[in-house]
Amino acid sequence: MFTGLIESVGRVAGLDAAGSRMRLRIHTALAPELTPGDSVAVNGVCLTVTHIQDGAMHADVGPETARITTLGSLRLDAPVNLERAMRADSRFGGHFVQGHVDGTGTVEEVRPEADARWLAVSFPALLASYLIRKGSIAVDGVSLTVAALGGDRFEVMIIPFTWEHTNLGFLRAGERVNLECDMVGKYVARAVELIRPG
Repeated sequence: MFTGLIESVGRVAGLDAAGSRMRLRIHTALAPELTPGDSVAVNGVCLTVTHIQDGAMHADVGPETARITTLGSLRLDAPVNLERAMRADSRFGGHFVQGHVDGTGTVEEVRPEADARWLAVSFPALLASYLIRKGSIAVDGVSLTVAALGGDRFEVMIIPFTWEHTNLGFLRAGERVNLECDMVGKYVARAVELIRPG
């Protein structure tokens, strides 16, 4: 379980094919604090640390994960958001983020307002029932609030601190991002679906 509060921005140091899976190597300041078996969200995708070497964490990415998230299209030196799994005795901020991506969206627009930024993202129709105005959404693992919602796109406002301390500041129109909808909302939508007559 994660919170969507990014701890560090790492850099992709290696992308190695290994049979049907991909091995990902990420340089990060968190490396000395990680051990094999730890769960780390990479751009919102929960991965397991396989080992640490030379200031980098290593993790395997399965074929399905590479297909349904943006991890399969990462490039060398790309900035990635990193968050370690939440500890049971820590304060809880953000919202419940599982690291299980629901789909990818496309950045439609990035525009400034004062010292903040608006980020507009289009999303697949399958996710429409899980999004509500003022609800939570994780974009590349960052916990954000849906400020505006249309039929196939939402907008979030990014405050300066988040813009400067995550990889969101590198996003441009046309790029894909990982989306994870609010877990509570997904359970509610599923419950309604099951009790709906017919």
